[in-house]
Amino acid sequence: MTERDLETLDLPVETEAALGESPNQRLSRAAAHMAGRLAALLRFNLPEDGPEASGALARGCAFLEVAAAAAATAETPGGTAPEPPHPLDRLAGGLGLSDLEVDLLLLAGLPEEHEGFAEVLRMIHPQAQPQTTAGLAAQLFCGNDTGLRHSLRALLETGPAVRAGVLRLHGDGPFFSRSLLLADALWPALGGIDAWPAAVRRLRDAAVPEGLEAWLESESVRQARAALDRGAAFTLLLTAEEEETAFQRALALAHTAGWTAAGVAYPAAADEGLENLIALHCLARGAVPVLRLSSPDGPGNAAVPALVGYPGPVVAAGRAGTAVVRGPRPVLAVACERLGPLALRRMWSAALPAFPHLAAQAPVLAARYPVEPATARRVDSDLRLVADLTGSAPDLDTVAASVRARSGGGGSGGVRLVRPAASWGQLVLPAERLAQLREAVDRLLLQARVLEEWGFLAGRPGARGVRMLLAGPPGTGKTLSAEVMAHTLGVDLLVVDLSRVVSKWIGETEKNLAEVFAGAESARAVLLFDEADALFGKRTEVSDAHDRYANLETAYLLARLERFEGLAILSSNLRQNIDPAFLRRLEFVIDVQEPGRDERRAIWECHLPAGAPLAPEVDLDELAGLYPVTGGTIRNAAVAAAFLAAAEGGPITRLHFLRAIRREYEKSGKAFPGMPAGTSEAHRKDRLP
Repeated sequence: MTERDLETLDLPVETEAALGESPNQRLSRAAAHMAGRLAALLRFNLPEDGPEASGALARGCAFLEVAAAAAATAETPGGTAPEPPHPLDRLAGGLGLSDLEVDLLLLAGLPEEHEGFAEVLRMIHPQAQPQTTAGLAAQLFCGNDTGLRHSLRALLETGPAVRAGVLRLHGDGPFFSRSLLLADALWPALGGIDAWPAAVRRLRDAAVPEGLEAWLESESVRQARAALDRGAAFTLLLTAEEEETAFQRALALAHTAGWTAAGVAYPAAADEGLENLIALHCLARGAVPVLRLSSPDGPGNAAVPALVGYPGPVVAAGRAGTAVVRGPRPVLAVACERLGPLALRRMWSAALPAFPHLAAQAPVLAARYPVEPATARRVDSDLRLVADLTGSAPDLDTVAASVRARSGGGGSGGVRLVRPAASWGQLVLPAERLAQLREAVDRLLLQARVLEEWGFLAGRPGARGVRMLLAGPPGTGKTLSAEVMAHTLGVDLLVVDLSRVVSKWIGETEKNLAEVFAGAESARAVLLFDEADALFGKRTEVSDAHDRYANLETAYLLARLERFEGLAILSSNLRQNIDPAFLRRLEFVIDVQEPGRDERRAIWECHLPAGAPLAPEVDLDELAGLYPVTGGTIRNAAVAAAFLAAAEGGPITRLHFLRAIRREYEKSGKAFPGMPAGTSEAHRKDRLP
């Protein structure tokens, strides 16, 4: 600001009495009073005559006096005291700040209040900075009293405001020439503006308690709510298998306890400065900090901040087994168990108020998508957008697409994502085997009735979820069965890539498997372990370190598979290679055998599209009867015959199918049964190029 600006600058005067002061009005009035005290000091030191008496500093002093006078005229607004308490009162009361420290805060905040105040301070700063100095504070509050100056220095070195990070001294010069600065973004926060420091990453999720009623009434959560009601200085640690789950539960818990929650992402490598900023801003707002702890990359734990001097409750949310609490604050720990089927049904019923036809499908949605209430609310917003764009009511497929987008698709590096499209009509199996697959799907869909309403397996581990083994020769439909079941449930299929999961390094396999299971749970997907004998094989006698660690991997798999609450499918060519300990934990063991003649006929029909140009002599009964091959072989032969016909520019003939089948036999190293009767000698001797 130039001297001309100072000459023409005026401060608006509040002319109307209000029913109370807003946070900004009170802060501005307090700052103006401090400006008046500063003006008195400057006026006392200005000469009565000479150039300085009418120079820029004198005009700046006059500006300060005008601001103070304007504040005095608006000092007693009508009405009652403002509610809730002013942020400055919360901060001073919570940290135990003295009147002098409050004055220091106001003095340090003058440059933030008005550019005119900043320009006056620039004129008297040793380095021409628009900031207050410790020396100016000493002259203003202590004069020449040595004892008072010593007390001021002690406050600025070790006082509560400095320890809490409200004030800090900046600069390398002598003590009294250093600048006195406020914590980042604190001044606008004290004025009622929802401003946060750039270093603090706010998470502005809304609390969603719908569906959490049973959890909120559990004994441990009721104790936590009672502690929050008291406003005691303690740390509440919520843990879950996923950080996001713990964080959403923490928001809901704070909301039901009557607190305003300030969600913050707390990084693994945070320092004391970040802790102080979070604490100050939450204290000024009267909010409880809800910290979403980030687990470190690689080994280590997520440290819960100590916040030794923070006077109120702190809620930390992290992944189970990774959060470590440090410092002397009392700690109350609460585990966030997964929602049961009944809670999920209530949640989905309440989450889709605009779509009653979908809310009526709450049992199906609960079985397919065991998400947290916050995710269900986001799905509702997605469905509303789709309905607005299309003008039609969304269906279950729309819900599936939304959940898939929200879940991230299980992005673990150890899995291959399959978007299932196959239906029951494409799966040709004996009726008994099809019935078992449908039973497995029903077991997921009907968990609420059997486990919660009827009370079966109460409190038993592994009660939820379905684990099954599909055993049989290659090409008999094991992977297709998994895809059909995933499509029926409206979720993705995650196929475990064993080459990227199994590691020769000790502990790496377990780590990779943990990511696979976590990805499947996050994506709400069906998990398929193809060629499962590599992971679920029989344990051996321990003869060396390799055997011991291999058995440890098997033990980890046993425990983790039992905790998995979705559909986990093991696929193996040889059932006898699977460890019996796994078989005991499987709800279904289905032997998928090579198809019979009638089944092969049906499989041929499945793999020949309606628009395929078949020659009249093609006889599917003949192909099914003469060649006892698996469904995978039939699929390959059907496609190969079509390409042979396309290359010749004609329909798909009987000979094309025979040549394609013979190629499949040669690929598998099996003896070809030969051409059927009636095939010409030339065709019998025909060889593939």
